[in-house]
Amino acid sequence: MTGETTVSTAARIHGRSAQRRVLRALLDQLPTRGSPLLVTGEPGLGRTALLTWAAGSFRTGPVFRPAPGRESDGAGPSAGELLAVLRAAARQAPALVCVDDAHLLDTAARAALGHAAECLPAADRVGLLVSVAGHRAVDPDFAHLPTLRLDPLTPPQAAALLDDATDGAADPAVRERLVAEAEGNPALLLALVRRLSPAELRGRLPLPAPLADAATLAAVAGGAHTGRSAAAGDLLLTVAAAVRASDGPDVDAGLVLDAVRRLRTPSAVAERLEPPPEPPEPPESAAVPEQPEQPEQPEPPESAAVPGRREALPEQLAQGGDRLRFHSALVRRTVHATAAPERRRAVHRALAEALENAGRRLPGLLHRSWSLTGPAPAPDLADRLASAAGDGAVPAPYGLRATAYARAADLTADGATRAERYTAAAEQYLLAGRPDRARPLLAAARARAAPAAVRGRAELVRGLTELRDGPVGDAHQSLLLAASLLAGDAPAAATAALAAADAAWAAGDLEGCLATLAPGSPRAGETAVRPHTGAEPPGKHPTMVVRDHGSGMRALLQGRLDRAAAPLGQVVERGGTDHRPEALLRSAAAALLLGNVDAARRAGARALAAARQLGSETLVPQALEYLAYAELRAGRHPQARAHAEEGLRVALRTGQRNTAAHHRAVLALAASIEEDPDTVARHVTAALSTARRHGLAQAATLAQWAEARADLGRGRPFEAADRLGLLVLPGPGRGHFAVWRLAVPCFVEAAVLAGRHEDAAGVLTDFADWAAFGADRQAAAQLARCRALLAPPEGADGLYRRALDRHDEAGGDFERARTELLYGKWLRRRRRPREARDRLGTALAGFERSGAGVWAAQARDELRALGAAPHGRGSGALTRLTPQQLRIARHVAEGATNREVALTLAVSTRTVDYHLRRVFAALGVRSRLELARVVGQAERAGPAEKTGARP
Repeated sequence: MTGETTVSTAARIHGRSAQRRVLRALLDQLPTRGSPLLVTGEPGLGRTALLTWAAGSFRTGPVFRPAPGRESDGAGPSAGELLAVLRAAARQAPALVCVDDAHLLDTAARAALGHAAECLPAADRVGLLVSVAGHRAVDPDFAHLPTLRLDPLTPPQAAALLDDATDGAADPAVRERLVAEAEGNPALLLALVRRLSPAELRGRLPLPAPLADAATLAAVAGGAHTGRSAAAGDLLLTVAAAVRASDGPDVDAGLVLDAVRRLRTPSAVAERLEPPPEPPEPPESAAVPEQPEQPEQPEPPESAAVPGRREALPEQLAQGGDRLRFHSALVRRTVHATAAPERRRAVHRALAEALENAGRRLPGLLHRSWSLTGPAPAPDLADRLASAAGDGAVPAPYGLRATAYARAADLTADGATRAERYTAAAEQYLLAGRPDRARPLLAAARARAAPAAVRGRAELVRGLTELRDGPVGDAHQSLLLAASLLAGDAPAAATAALAAADAAWAAGDLEGCLATLAPGSPRAGETAVRPHTGAEPPGKHPTMVVRDHGSGMRALLQGRLDRAAAPLGQVVERGGTDHRPEALLRSAAAALLLGNVDAARRAGARALAAARQLGSETLVPQALEYLAYAELRAGRHPQARAHAEEGLRVALRTGQRNTAAHHRAVLALAASIEEDPDTVARHVTAALSTARRHGLAQAATLAQWAEARADLGRGRPFEAADRLGLLVLPGPGRGHFAVWRLAVPCFVEAAVLAGRHEDAAGVLTDFADWAAFGADRQAAAQLARCRALLAPPEGADGLYRRALDRHDEAGGDFERARTELLYGKWLRRRRRPREARDRLGTALAGFERSGAGVWAAQARDELRALGAAPHGRGSGALTRLTPQQLRIARHVAEGATNREVALTLAVSTRTVDYHLRRVFAALGVRSRLELARVVGQAERAGPAEKTGARP
């Protein structure tokens, strides 16, 4: 069909910031040295757009963009001639040469270009950008060049492109369908939008089926899907068809060979794949000289025959061992979609026969179903498909089971049964980490009349999908409805109720969480620092674990640790003998709630291994989140960052934006103790963007705490106290009920430094209750530290020592180092330099061991103020300042007033005035603005100036 939607020209390139940084670095260095770069990616990923951006961004010299023609007579310039041309172009000024689609050059031109790029010296100031299509292997002529590879856009990046192109006009459900169908290919995404009418784009009319039709795919692929011969075309189609029922992007080469042999119509493929025929027997009368007997040669394995004995493997395919795959997912889809229907069905029939002969029932039935003619129902085949998909004895990944259930639903005539099978497919897609594919199936199920149990399962899957990637308030309501509809199935109802509690927890709704877990409601039991639900099959939910987790969770939220410890401890203990990722996640959750960080790490690691082994992409980022939280609670920030970085990648890939927001918050907290405030700001902004849209109170609180802790570490207590006061002080804006107490020690420290002693003292009563609760083993030491900060001089010494004793019991380098730092500062101001030096040295070692660079800088400054020099001094402008002058200069450069500096450093304003005059004289500046510029330049110059100061 022909659409009428006008696609706006995108004002910016989406999802290519890393690639543009690489190109920007190449362009910036061209005035002094040149270099080549190969840009590759499948059709539609934006190679041409990236080269156009580079050409438009280069301002210091000429830009040359030769347009390669297709195969020519080979009369182009030689490598030497091309090299001379490039050198001449850069003689007057740096030059940029952009060669797009270099794979279309003839053989001689490719060789000349590749040789010129290799021989071009850096001194010639020529930047050579060469683009080649990624649907084929890189030509040997370019294989030596440094390569910049374009990957598909992530779902958020694709969604941003779609919003930019349509001015946000797409209906949310249509938007998700388009993003899922494009699979990260920007050109295909825009082509799909152009295909729709405005009414379809806004969700007022149904979308065409299929959404990505053969013509649209072929237009984006641009001829990359065609084989050079009928034999190559059949081989491409067989591999493309086989991948549809494969566990991944590659397939068994032996299966392909078997299927090609079974194709009923003889083709060149069979001739190509079979050994050459034996020569005919010569007539008896012919004189044949006797030949010496040759040793028998072993036959190669059948899989080795797939690349062909007479011609090379088609350029669209790659072989690794006994597996075949396409270089490009777009080309694979296009090959299948553009094939003649009768040929496509024949290939699926051949694959079905080959798979059934090998005893692989589920994929064989799938291919059998795809070989049918027309859309008419096939009840017998549908029943067999659904039975195989639900058979736990049949080894199959979640994605394959989902495909089988969905195909069985398509072939089912009865509406209720069809709805049940669509729901089962959505469940499996959710476990496979494909919520984008689950949602349309849930919509199809909802459109058909079905029993309450089926509707309840659909609402359960819908709620779990929203819990991971949608407004958690909506998820809460869906899950409550699911629990009501599933009332006749106690385990399933418990799963739904537990998930509803998860949603209330994520939203910071304490009353909703307690109401869901109240006696008389369906019992739920899976929770953690942020609770999750594993979406395991309802019939396998262990009732005892659910009961224990539900009762323990409710007691914990009511502040009754004495009643919570026993049932939650049982959940932790049972996790030691369970191997299912869902049960292990529950065990990790219960351990975190009890403050047993070591048990939480063990259970989280086992859950991660189990989820990976089962191929559950949905559970992998959740297991990594548990691990990241456990490492944070233990004070191991580098390990927490490693888990969160991997969890963020998987969450974004699998469309779990809420889970990604939590990983962003963890990354912000880990970065808040380091020296790069930009990293903290980037993660905080990304986390809050999702948290505010989807109502994620816990993720928002963690991100805001990270931002404030970064301020505190950089010596900005006023800003830190302002941010933290919103989270921890009583009022409607107080942070998440399970998080705000964790931020109290930071607030007390910032508030004391900012002169807000009354506010600091006001929150200590609640924090003392939290410390007595026993769920946070650092809390007792932190409480003693906070009391020391607020105590009169005669009482502070003993409180600091008590805090250090508690740290010895709890462990954790970072928190102990913070106490040592504050104690050392206090001792220095009490004029006890020897004791102060010992405490500050220990703090510095602890911060360095924890990777807490910004806090280590504070410890170094304090040591310099005592006359110690922990590191060699630099030679920059700031090295002319004393340690006290350096601290004052930094605070003033950041915009602090003299009074604010005095409060921060615990000195008088007259002292600040005095030192500031000396700073102006030493640096030769006349205003605070000039001072800020000098300090900023020195900070950027490197560690020599950043830490340099004379005692």
